[in-house]
Amino acid sequence: MPFIVVTLVAVLTADVLLLTRPDTLMEPGQTAMEPGQAARATPRSTPLAQKRPQQPPARTVQPVAPLSKLHKPNLFVLTRKPFTEELLRKVARLPGVRALELADAASITLDGKRVQTLAVNPSTFRSYTPKVTASSDALWQNVAAGDVAVSFVLGNDGGLSLHRRVSVGGAGQLRVGAYATTGFGAVDAVVSRDVGRALGLPRDNALIVSAPKADSEELRRKILRRLPKGTQAVLVNPVLPEPRQEVPQQNWPVGSFMTGDQLTVALRAAVSKLGRPYVWGAEGPDTFDCSGLVQWAYAKAGVRMPRVTHQQWVTGPQVPYAQAQPGDLLFWRNDPTNPGYISHVAIYWGDGKMLHAPRTGDVVKIVPVSTRNLAGVVRVSPTAAAQVR
Repeated sequence: MPFIVVTLVAVLTADVLLLTRPDTLMEPGQTAMEPGQAARATPRSTPLAQKRPQQPPARTVQPVAPLSKLHKPNLFVLTRKPFTEELLRKVARLPGVRALELADAASITLDGKRVQTLAVNPSTFRSYTPKVTASSDALWQNVAAGDVAVSFVLGNDGGLSLHRRVSVGGAGQLRVGAYATTGFGAVDAVVSRDVGRALGLPRDNALIVSAPKADSEELRRKILRRLPKGTQAVLVNPVLPEPRQEVPQQNWPVGSFMTGDQLTVALRAAVSKLGRPYVWGAEGPDTFDCSGLVQWAYAKAGVRMPRVTHQQWVTGPQVPYAQAQPGDLLFWRNDPTNPGYISHVAIYWGDGKMLHAPRTGDVVKIVPVSTRNLAGVVRVSPTAAAQVR
Protein backbone atom coordinates (compact mmCIF):
# COMPACT_ATOMS: atom_id res chain seq x y z
CA MET A 1 0.00 0.00 0.00
CA PRO A 2 2.77 2.59 0.66
CA PHE A 3 4.02 2.04 -2.89
CA ILE A 4 0.53 2.72 -4.25
CA VAL A 5 0.26 5.92 -2.23
CA VAL A 6 3.61 7.15 -3.48
CA THR A 7 2.64 6.34 -7.06
CA LEU A 8 -0.68 8.11 -6.73
CA VAL A 9 0.94 11.19 -5.26
CA ALA A 10 3.35 11.26 -8.19
CA VAL A 11 0.51 10.88 -10.68
CA LEU A 12 -1.70 13.50 -9.06
CA THR A 13 0.98 16.13 -8.46
CA ALA A 14 3.11 15.70 -11.59
CA ASP A 15 1.68 18.65 -13.50
CA VAL A 16 3.67 18.69 -16.71
CA LEU A 17 5.99 21.70 -16.84
CA LEU A 18 7.49 20.79 -20.19
CA LEU A 19 7.42 23.53 -22.80
CA THR A 20 7.41 22.68 -26.49
CA ARG A 21 9.97 24.26 -28.71
CA PRO A 22 8.49 26.86 -31.04
CA ASP A 23 9.64 24.90 -34.10
CA THR A 24 7.66 21.83 -33.08
CA LEU A 25 3.96 22.72 -32.88
CA MET A 26 3.15 25.40 -35.43
CA GLU A 27 0.10 27.43 -36.29
CA PRO A 28 -1.51 26.78 -39.67
CA GLY A 29 0.42 28.57 -42.39
CA GLN A 30 3.59 28.97 -40.35
CA THR A 31 6.75 27.82 -42.09
CA ALA A 32 8.88 25.01 -40.71
CA MET A 33 11.87 27.37 -40.32
CA GLU A 34 11.70 30.91 -38.99
CA PRO A 35 13.76 33.59 -40.77
CA GLY A 36 17.34 33.53 -39.55
CA GLN A 37 17.04 30.07 -38.00
CA ALA A 38 20.00 27.81 -38.74
CA ALA A 39 19.40 24.83 -41.00
CA ARG A 40 19.01 21.58 -39.05
CA ALA A 41 21.15 18.60 -39.86
CA THR A 42 19.16 15.45 -40.54
CA PRO A 43 20.05 12.77 -37.97
CA ARG A 44 20.77 9.24 -39.15
CA SER A 45 17.48 7.33 -39.29
CA THR A 46 17.26 4.77 -36.51
CA PRO A 47 14.13 3.21 -34.96
CA LEU A 48 14.75 4.85 -31.60
CA ALA A 49 15.38 8.57 -31.31
CA GLN A 50 18.73 10.22 -31.36
CA LYS A 51 19.26 13.42 -29.42
CA ARG A 52 18.09 16.50 -31.23
CA PRO A 53 20.88 18.56 -32.79
CA GLN A 54 22.04 21.21 -30.34
CA GLN A 55 20.70 24.69 -30.96
CA PRO A 56 19.83 27.50 -28.55
CA PRO A 57 16.23 26.91 -27.41
CA ALA A 58 13.89 29.87 -27.14
CA ARG A 59 12.30 28.22 -24.11
CA THR A 60 13.66 25.76 -21.60
CA VAL A 61 12.59 22.13 -21.74
CA GLN A 62 12.68 20.34 -18.40
CA PRO A 63 14.91 17.23 -18.50
CA VAL A 64 13.17 13.88 -18.44
CA ALA A 65 13.75 11.86 -15.28
CA PRO A 66 15.95 8.76 -15.62
CA LEU A 67 14.25 5.40 -15.97
CA SER A 68 13.74 3.72 -12.61
CA LYS A 69 11.60 0.63 -12.12
CA LEU A 70 9.63 -0.83 -15.01
CA HIS A 71 5.91 -1.41 -14.42
CA LYS A 72 4.18 -3.96 -16.61
CA PRO A 73 0.79 -2.55 -17.64
CA ASN A 74 -2.12 -4.94 -17.20
CA LEU A 75 -5.19 -2.81 -17.88
CA PHE A 76 -5.96 0.30 -19.90
CA VAL A 77 -8.99 2.22 -18.63
CA LEU A 78 -10.81 4.99 -20.52
CA THR A 79 -13.50 7.24 -19.02
CA ARG A 80 -15.85 9.81 -20.50
CA LYS A 81 -14.85 12.43 -17.93
CA PRO A 82 -11.50 13.18 -16.25
CA PHE A 83 -10.39 10.95 -13.40
CA THR A 84 -10.79 12.61 -10.02
CA GLU A 85 -8.68 11.94 -6.92
CA GLU A 86 -11.61 10.02 -5.47
CA LEU A 87 -11.86 7.72 -8.51
CA LEU A 88 -8.11 7.14 -8.50
CA ARG A 89 -8.21 6.15 -4.83
CA LYS A 90 -10.99 3.64 -5.57
CA VAL A 91 -8.79 1.95 -8.15
CA ALA A 92 -5.62 2.19 -6.04
CA ARG A 93 -7.27 0.45 -3.09
CA LEU A 94 -8.21 -2.64 -5.10
CA PRO A 95 -6.18 -5.73 -4.12
CA GLY A 96 -3.17 -6.29 -6.32
CA VAL A 97 -2.87 -2.79 -7.78
CA ARG A 98 0.78 -1.73 -7.64
CA ALA A 99 1.00 1.43 -9.76
CA LEU A 100 -1.17 3.84 -11.75
CA GLU A 101 -0.40 6.32 -14.52
CA LEU A 102 -2.72 9.00 -15.90
CA ALA A 103 -2.76 10.07 -19.54
CA ASP A 104 -4.86 12.03 -22.02
CA ALA A 105 -6.31 9.92 -24.85
CA ALA A 106 -8.03 10.74 -28.14
CA SER A 107 -8.07 10.02 -31.84
CA ILE A 108 -6.30 12.71 -33.88
CA THR A 109 -5.59 13.23 -37.57
CA LEU A 110 -1.88 12.72 -38.18
CA ASP A 111 -0.61 13.04 -41.74
CA GLY A 112 -4.19 12.52 -42.90
CA LYS A 113 -4.61 9.33 -40.85
CA ARG A 114 -6.86 8.83 -37.83
CA VAL A 115 -4.46 7.78 -35.08
CA GLN A 116 -5.21 6.75 -31.49
CA THR A 117 -2.92 8.99 -29.43
CA LEU A 118 -1.81 9.35 -25.81
CA ALA A 119 -0.53 12.58 -24.26
CA VAL A 120 1.72 11.66 -21.34
CA ASN A 121 4.28 12.75 -18.81
CA PRO A 122 7.46 11.36 -20.42
CA SER A 123 9.27 11.06 -17.08
CA THR A 124 6.72 8.67 -15.59
CA PHE A 125 4.96 7.07 -18.58
CA ARG A 126 8.21 5.61 -19.95
CA SER A 127 8.22 3.08 -17.08
CA TYR A 128 5.08 1.43 -18.52
CA THR A 129 6.49 0.82 -22.02
CA PRO A 130 8.57 -2.12 -23.33
CA LYS A 131 12.13 -2.14 -22.00
CA VAL A 132 13.80 -1.14 -25.28
CA THR A 133 11.52 1.88 -25.60
CA ALA A 134 11.62 2.78 -21.91
CA SER A 135 15.43 2.81 -21.86
CA SER A 136 15.86 5.42 -24.60
CA ASP A 137 16.59 8.76 -22.91
CA ALA A 138 16.78 10.50 -26.29
CA LEU A 139 13.33 9.25 -27.26
CA TRP A 140 11.61 10.62 -24.18
CA GLN A 141 13.57 13.87 -24.20
CA ASN A 142 12.44 14.44 -27.79
CA VAL A 143 8.82 13.77 -26.77
CA ALA A 144 9.25 16.26 -23.93
CA ALA A 145 10.61 18.78 -26.44
CA GLY A 146 7.48 18.47 -28.55
CA ASP A 147 8.04 15.58 -30.95
CA VAL A 148 5.53 12.83 -31.64
CA ALA A 149 6.67 9.21 -31.22
CA VAL A 150 4.75 6.86 -33.51
CA SER A 151 4.50 3.08 -33.51
CA PHE A 152 6.88 1.11 -35.67
CA VAL A 153 4.00 -0.09 -37.86
CA LEU A 154 2.63 3.42 -38.41
CA GLY A 155 6.10 4.78 -39.07
CA ASN A 156 7.67 2.00 -41.14
CA ASP A 157 4.60 0.67 -42.97
CA GLY A 158 2.49 3.83 -42.82
CA GLY A 159 5.12 6.06 -44.39
CA LEU A 160 5.82 8.42 -41.46
CA SER A 161 9.58 8.52 -41.83
CA LEU A 162 11.77 9.59 -38.93
CA HIS A 163 12.46 13.29 -38.42
CA ARG A 164 9.97 14.53 -41.01
CA ARG A 165 7.20 16.96 -40.09
CA VAL A 166 3.63 15.76 -40.35
CA SER A 167 0.40 17.73 -40.29
CA VAL A 168 -1.90 17.45 -37.26
CA GLY A 169 -5.37 18.17 -38.54
CA GLY A 170 -5.67 21.94 -38.73
CA ALA A 171 -3.40 22.49 -35.70
CA GLY A 172 -0.01 22.76 -37.37
CA GLN A 173 2.78 20.22 -37.60
CA LEU A 174 4.75 17.84 -35.41
CA ARG A 175 8.17 16.29 -35.96
CA VAL A 176 8.34 12.46 -35.91
CA GLY A 177 10.99 12.02 -33.23
CA ALA A 178 11.06 8.22 -32.90
CA TYR A 179 9.39 4.90 -33.53
CA ALA A 180 8.07 3.60 -30.20
CA THR A 181 5.42 0.90 -29.99
CA THR A 182 3.94 1.33 -26.52
CA GLY A 183 2.21 -2.06 -26.33
CA PHE A 184 -1.21 -0.50 -25.60
CA GLY A 185 -3.26 -2.16 -28.33
CA ALA A 186 -4.33 0.33 -30.98
CA VAL A 187 -2.40 3.31 -29.56
CA ASP A 188 -0.04 4.39 -32.33
CA ALA A 189 1.25 7.81 -31.23
CA VAL A 190 2.55 9.47 -28.06
CA VAL A 191 3.08 13.16 -27.36
CA SER A 192 3.79 15.19 -24.24
CA ARG A 193 0.91 16.52 -22.22
CA ASP A 194 1.71 20.09 -23.26
CA VAL A 195 1.41 19.14 -26.91
CA GLY A 196 -1.72 17.09 -26.25
CA ARG A 197 -3.41 19.97 -24.50
CA ALA A 198 -2.38 22.40 -27.23
CA LEU A 199 -4.12 20.01 -29.62
CA GLY A 200 -7.22 19.90 -27.43
CA LEU A 201 -7.04 16.29 -26.22
CA PRO A 202 -9.36 15.49 -23.27
CA ARG A 203 -7.61 15.69 -19.90
CA ASP A 204 -6.93 12.76 -17.58
CA ASN A 205 -9.41 10.41 -19.27
CA ALA A 206 -7.06 7.41 -19.50
CA LEU A 207 -5.54 5.31 -16.72
CA ILE A 208 -2.87 2.62 -16.98
CA VAL A 209 -3.01 0.03 -14.21
CA SER A 210 -0.14 -2.24 -13.20
CA ALA A 211 -1.26 -5.23 -11.14
CA PRO A 212 1.21 -8.03 -11.92
CA LYS A 213 -0.12 -10.49 -9.33
CA ALA A 214 -3.85 -9.96 -9.71
CA ASP A 215 -6.24 -11.85 -11.99
CA SER A 216 -6.63 -9.23 -14.73
CA GLU A 217 -10.17 -10.17 -15.76
CA GLU A 218 -11.39 -10.16 -12.14
CA LEU A 219 -9.67 -6.80 -11.55
CA ARG A 220 -11.27 -5.42 -14.71
CA ARG A 221 -14.74 -6.32 -13.40
CA LYS A 222 -14.01 -4.66 -10.05
CA ILE A 223 -12.77 -1.49 -11.70
CA LEU A 224 -15.86 -1.22 -13.92
CA ARG A 225 -18.12 -1.63 -10.85
CA ARG A 226 -16.38 1.28 -9.10
CA LEU A 227 -16.12 3.75 -11.98
CA PRO A 228 -18.87 5.74 -13.75
CA LYS A 229 -21.13 4.25 -16.39
CA GLY A 230 -19.58 4.28 -19.84
CA THR A 231 -16.07 3.48 -18.61
CA GLN A 232 -14.13 1.08 -20.84
CA ALA A 233 -11.36 -1.23 -19.60
CA VAL A 234 -9.27 -3.53 -21.78
CA LEU A 235 -6.66 -6.09 -20.82
CA VAL A 236 -3.00 -5.44 -21.61
CA ASN A 237 -0.51 -8.22 -20.84
CA PRO A 238 -3.28 -10.03 -18.93
CA VAL A 239 -2.46 -12.05 -15.83
CA LEU A 240 -4.46 -15.27 -15.79
CA PRO A 241 -5.21 -17.38 -12.72
CA GLU A 242 -3.02 -20.41 -12.15
CA PRO A 243 -4.85 -23.66 -13.06
CA ARG A 244 -5.66 -25.82 -10.06
CA GLN A 245 -4.67 -28.93 -11.96
CA GLU A 246 -2.90 -29.69 -15.19
CA VAL A 247 -5.12 -28.83 -18.12
CA PRO A 248 -4.71 -30.99 -21.23
CA GLN A 249 -3.84 -29.20 -24.46
CA GLN A 250 -6.94 -27.97 -26.25
CA ASN A 251 -8.19 -30.38 -28.86
CA TRP A 252 -9.10 -28.74 -32.19
CA PRO A 253 -11.41 -31.11 -34.09
CA VAL A 254 -11.58 -30.74 -37.85
CA GLY A 255 -14.93 -28.94 -37.63
CA SER A 256 -13.27 -26.09 -35.72
CA PHE A 257 -11.64 -24.67 -38.85
CA MET A 258 -12.71 -23.03 -42.08
CA THR A 259 -14.27 -25.32 -44.66
CA GLY A 260 -12.78 -25.80 -48.09
CA ASP A 261 -15.49 -23.59 -49.58
CA GLN A 262 -14.77 -20.84 -47.05
CA LEU A 263 -11.05 -20.96 -47.78
CA THR A 264 -11.73 -20.74 -51.52
CA VAL A 265 -13.96 -17.70 -51.06
CA ALA A 266 -11.44 -15.94 -48.79
CA LEU A 267 -8.51 -16.59 -51.14
CA ARG A 268 -10.47 -15.48 -54.20
CA ALA A 269 -11.53 -12.32 -52.41
CA ALA A 270 -7.94 -11.52 -51.40
CA VAL A 271 -6.47 -12.22 -54.85
CA SER A 272 -9.11 -10.00 -56.46
CA LYS A 273 -7.39 -7.06 -54.77
CA LEU A 274 -3.95 -7.58 -56.33
CA GLY A 275 -2.47 -4.23 -57.28
CA ARG A 276 -4.59 -2.21 -54.86
CA PRO A 277 -2.51 0.29 -52.85
CA TYR A 278 -1.48 -0.11 -49.22
CA VAL A 279 -2.90 2.60 -46.97
CA TRP A 280 -2.24 2.45 -43.24
CA GLY A 281 -5.50 1.86 -41.34
CA ALA A 282 -7.49 1.08 -44.52
CA GLU A 283 -10.04 -1.73 -44.46
CA GLY A 284 -11.06 -1.84 -48.14
CA PRO A 285 -12.62 -2.22 -50.54
CA ASP A 286 -10.10 -0.25 -52.63
CA THR A 287 -7.17 0.25 -50.23
CA PHE A 288 -5.85 -1.93 -47.41
CA ASP A 289 -3.26 -2.35 -44.71
CA CYS A 290 -2.02 -5.87 -43.91
CA SER A 291 -4.60 -6.80 -41.26
CA GLY A 292 -7.35 -4.86 -43.02
CA LEU A 293 -6.93 -7.08 -46.09
CA VAL A 294 -7.16 -10.22 -43.93
CA GLN A 295 -10.28 -8.98 -42.16
CA TRP A 296 -11.99 -7.97 -45.44
CA ALA A 297 -11.19 -11.18 -47.33
CA TYR A 298 -12.21 -13.52 -44.51
CA ALA A 299 -15.43 -11.57 -43.94
CA LYS A 300 -16.40 -12.49 -47.50
CA ALA A 301 -16.22 -16.12 -46.35
CA GLY A 302 -18.41 -15.40 -43.33
CA VAL A 303 -15.54 -15.35 -40.82
CA ARG A 304 -15.59 -12.53 -38.28
CA MET A 305 -11.93 -11.59 -37.88
CA PRO A 306 -10.63 -9.03 -35.36
CA ARG A 307 -9.07 -5.90 -36.83
CA VAL A 308 -5.38 -5.74 -35.88
CA THR A 309 -2.42 -8.11 -36.23
CA HIS A 310 -1.85 -8.99 -32.56
CA GLN A 311 -5.56 -9.93 -32.27
CA GLN A 312 -5.50 -12.01 -35.46
CA TRP A 313 -2.50 -13.88 -33.99
CA VAL A 314 -4.84 -15.62 -31.50
CA THR A 315 -7.64 -16.63 -33.91
CA GLY A 316 -6.61 -20.29 -33.95
CA PRO A 317 -3.82 -22.74 -33.10
CA GLN A 318 -0.27 -22.36 -34.33
CA VAL A 319 1.00 -24.94 -36.80
CA PRO A 320 4.56 -25.56 -38.05
CA TYR A 321 5.47 -23.62 -41.17
CA ALA A 322 6.24 -26.92 -42.91
CA GLN A 323 2.55 -27.83 -42.46
CA ALA A 324 1.14 -24.49 -43.65
CA GLN A 325 -1.88 -24.73 -45.95
CA PRO A 326 -3.45 -22.13 -48.26
CA GLY A 327 -5.56 -19.78 -46.16
CA ASP A 328 -3.41 -20.06 -43.03
CA LEU A 329 -2.08 -16.76 -41.67
CA LEU A 330 1.63 -15.93 -41.39
CA PHE A 331 2.83 -13.49 -38.72
CA TRP A 332 6.06 -11.56 -38.13
CA ARG A 333 7.77 -9.76 -35.27
CA ASN A 334 9.65 -6.95 -37.04
CA ASP A 335 9.37 -4.20 -34.42
CA PRO A 336 12.77 -3.35 -32.86
CA THR A 337 11.11 -1.10 -30.26
CA ASN A 338 8.95 -3.97 -28.96
CA PRO A 339 10.48 -7.29 -30.09
CA GLY A 340 7.59 -9.40 -28.78
CA TYR A 341 4.93 -7.44 -30.71
CA ILE A 342 3.20 -8.99 -33.73
CA SER A 343 3.65 -6.33 -36.42
CA HIS A 344 2.71 -7.90 -39.79
CA VAL A 345 0.36 -10.54 -41.22
CA ALA A 346 0.04 -12.26 -44.61
CA ILE A 347 -2.16 -14.97 -46.12
CA TYR A 348 -0.38 -18.17 -47.09
CA TRP A 349 -1.05 -18.81 -50.78
CA GLY A 350 0.71 -22.15 -51.08
CA ASP A 351 3.91 -23.38 -52.72
CA GLY A 352 6.06 -21.13 -50.53
CA LYS A 353 4.21 -17.95 -51.52
CA MET A 354 2.10 -15.44 -49.60
CA LEU A 355 -0.44 -12.73 -50.43
CA HIS A 356 -0.20 -9.51 -48.44
CA ALA A 357 -0.40 -5.71 -48.32
CA PRO A 358 3.21 -4.72 -47.53
CA ARG A 359 3.57 -1.01 -46.70
CA THR A 360 2.97 2.56 -47.88
CA GLY A 361 4.13 2.98 -51.48
CA ASP A 362 3.47 -0.67 -52.30
CA VAL A 363 0.44 -2.68 -53.40
CA VAL A 364 -1.30 -5.94 -52.59
CA LYS A 365 0.84 -8.69 -54.15
CA ILE A 366 1.87 -12.35 -54.10
CA VAL A 367 5.53 -12.90 -53.21
CA PRO A 368 7.77 -15.66 -51.82
CA VAL A 369 7.45 -16.15 -48.06
CA SER A 370 10.15 -14.46 -46.00
CA THR A 371 11.01 -16.43 -42.87
CA ARG A 372 13.10 -13.66 -41.31
CA ASN A 373 11.48 -12.68 -37.98
CA LEU A 374 8.61 -15.08 -38.73
CA ALA A 375 6.64 -15.49 -35.51
CA GLY A 376 4.49 -18.38 -36.62
CA VAL A 377 1.61 -19.75 -38.64
CA VAL A 378 -2.01 -19.71 -37.44
CA ARG A 379 -4.83 -21.90 -38.75
CA VAL A 380 -7.98 -19.81 -38.43
CA SER A 381 -10.87 -21.07 -36.34
CA PRO A 382 -14.04 -19.03 -37.04
CA THR A 383 -15.29 -19.68 -33.50
CA ALA A 384 -12.03 -18.53 -31.90
CA ALA A 385 -11.81 -15.51 -34.22
CA ALA A 386 -15.30 -14.32 -33.27
CA GLN A 387 -14.41 -14.36 -29.57
CA VAL A 388 -11.29 -12.19 -29.79
CA ARG A 389 -11.71 -8.68 -28.37
